Amino acid sequence: MAVLGVVALGIFIVLLVAAFSASAPTFQDSVPKGSRPVIATEGANKELNIYLPVPRTAVTALGYHGADGNSLPLQPVGRQVNEGVLTRMVHWLFGGGGQGPTYYELGGGEGSSTGALDVGAAEGTDVYSPVDGTVTSVGKFVLNGKAYGNTIEIQPSADASAVVVVTRLRADPALTVAEPVTAGATKIGVVIDLSAVEKQTLASVTHDAGNHVTIEVDPAPILPVS
Repeated sequence: MAVLGVVALGIFIVLLVAAFSASAPTFQDSVPKGSRPVIATEGANKELNIYLPVPRTAVTALGYHGADGNSLPLQPVGRQVNEGVLTRMVHWLFGGGGQGPTYYELGGGEGSSTGALDVGAAEGTDVYSPVDGTVTSVGKFVLNGKAYGNTIEIQPSADASAVVVVTRLRADPALTVAEPVTAGATKIGVVIDLSAVEKQTLASVTHDAGNHVTIEVDPAPILPVS
């Protein structure tokens, strides 16, 4: 019995080492060159696609976390880099785990663990609309009681019951309310640097300050009946 135990332990260690040696590719390597991929979906039938809002080559990492509000849970598209040990072993042995863009689950915040998506990129990187739709609001992004950059709200064409909220960017001066936007084509702003005013969680999985834009999907406000 002792021998069998040692053998079983040896097999487990071999599998564990093999699973961890098969590391996930970088984001750039996980996405075909020149593509602007869907990085998340929302809705029971996944009817709302969220497209990568910055150039593929500019992405430092994608990270999901909870949000302080009533944001709807997003469904990640791709492969989680920091999945648990047992889950990684199962995927290594039997396949699965997803294909496409690599992402992290960062923890923190409230509500769903995928209520907010951080798309990492350096300060000044151009940000494009993550959905087809219409701009409904361009306001201030407030952090610890002080305004930094803007919050942009977009009514997506694919889902009238939702509002896509993009924060931590400086809105493009040409962007106006009621303007139609196209996913991956309409520039809505640039990434701002918030590293001096908060410790950005995304920095734990990147090699920089962790600057990023954040995407959330909220329920559309219900207008009062007149």
